[in-house]
Amino acid sequence: MSNDAGQSLDLDIGRRLRLLRERAGLSQRALAKKVEVTNSTISLIESGKVNPSVGALKRILDGIPVGLSEFFAFEPEAEQTVFFAAEDLVEIGKGKLSFKQVGATLYGKAMMILLETYDIGADTGRKLYGHEAEEGGVVISGRVEVTVGDQRKILGPGDAYYFDSRKPHRFKQVGPEKCVVVSACTPPTF
Repeated sequence: MSNDAGQSLDLDIGRRLRLLRERAGLSQRALAKKVEVTNSTISLIESGKVNPSVGALKRILDGIPVGLSEFFAFEPEAEQTVFFAAEDLVEIGKGKLSFKQVGATLYGKAMMILLETYDIGADTGRKLYGHEAEEGGVVISGRVEVTVGDQRKILGPGDAYYFDSRKPHRFKQVGPEKCVVVSACTPPTF
């Protein structure tokens, strides 16, 4: 098998994993925690940068859950929808964090777009996290404290951010009203 074919297979495994994970309503972090691997492991597999062993893939798939034969038989199709009504956005957040994804699936997509709502006191977690991507966003309402590496800033309506997502980062709502942000991430890792 040529190197190009191997790389294509790796990307296909990553795309399939991402789509099946999303269909199960799991974030990369949730799946990683469930199967006791790092977020970056899931991210690297989904981006085609790491080819997991069959044993490692089976362990990850058990967290979805889906069997190996079903995984390899699965033939996803890229979503062709162009317009999305507000009620059609897919909720991938939980608790005080609402992350509404544009599109039912990110299979075959180069970018993830989110409508993020941070309720009073909402936080992405005390621990800063990173993933293989670039991301940016614009605050629509409220205020959010964004930490990227050793930089920290409180952003309000109209303020924006853009950074290399491999740098550890965190988002935290501040102030008396919930915060709304429209963000994009490429490639779509989260």
